[in-house]
Amino acid sequence: MTHAIELLSATRSFRSDDAVQDVTLAVPEGAICGVLGRNGAGKTTVMSLISGQDRPTTGRVLVDGEDPFENEAVLSRISFVRDNQRYPDDYFLHHVLGIAPAFAPYWDGELAAELVERFRLPRKPAIRKFSRGQLSAVAIVLGLASRSPITLLDEPYLGLDATARGLFHDILLRDLGLYPRTLLLSTHLIDESESLFDHIVLMDRGRVVLRTEAEEARHLAMCVSGVADAVQAFAADYPVLYSHSIGGLQTSTVTGRLDDDARSRAATLGVRVKGASLQDLAVAYGSGDALQDSSKEGISA
Repeated sequence: MTHAIELLSATRSFRSDDAVQDVTLAVPEGAICGVLGRNGAGKTTVMSLISGQDRPTTGRVLVDGEDPFENEAVLSRISFVRDNQRYPDDYFLHHVLGIAPAFAPYWDGELAAELVERFRLPRKPAIRKFSRGQLSAVAIVLGLASRSPITLLDEPYLGLDATARGLFHDILLRDLGLYPRTLLLSTHLIDESESLFDHIVLMDRGRVVLRTEAEEARHLAMCVSGVADAVQAFAADYPVLYSHSIGGLQTSTVTGRLDDDARSRAATLGVRVKGASLQDLAVAYGSGDALQDSSKEGISA
């Protein structure tokens, strides 16, 4: 398997704080990888390292087998659009679209024009007057129309309504079908996005706590809910990732595959059980209670 992106024990420290710590992961060429986790988990820092906008304090980052930092040949193949992308105060939309091809050798002006039209982006107000959703749409235009072989989108959904989010998904899948590339996408709207992902990287407090194929992630855990004593009896047979109680009721996320034995035991105890979604896993690992670095199901395996 060819890896487009590799981080090897990468740590990025700022004074006494580690924004990311000992991160190891590998993303196959042509994969769509969801980078998930709470605010401050380290997702944007990882993308900054991959895009060559920063470099690790220790460890290595490789894109197409090379260090991306100050490497023009590699950087020309990467597009990274941040969730807080900034533009000069006097820039209008036509300025952004006019300068983008200079930084994106694979730029497709026709796709950019289609996206501008379908997202209904205004041309007259200065970019600084755009709403949060309009700024996100501009970021999507830059990310998709760049058609870069390595595309990094950091929280592209912020402020977008449901129609615009659906439009983004449709055009993304259509364009990836025509022009395959490796895509990293960070998002908090996990339920809406999980069907896109081939692979998952889940981060918490600067560390990778889970890395796996998306299909396998959907079978890693179960959510059980009901009367607290019965839930605890069910969970006694499994490692518990996360629990939440309200009065005499409890919901727990436990590691284990939802099989016939699990269903039978749940029925006997009178509790409800379902397979944990990616959203459930993100909540469980982001709670701080889950075991750290449950990454034995490695992407690179």
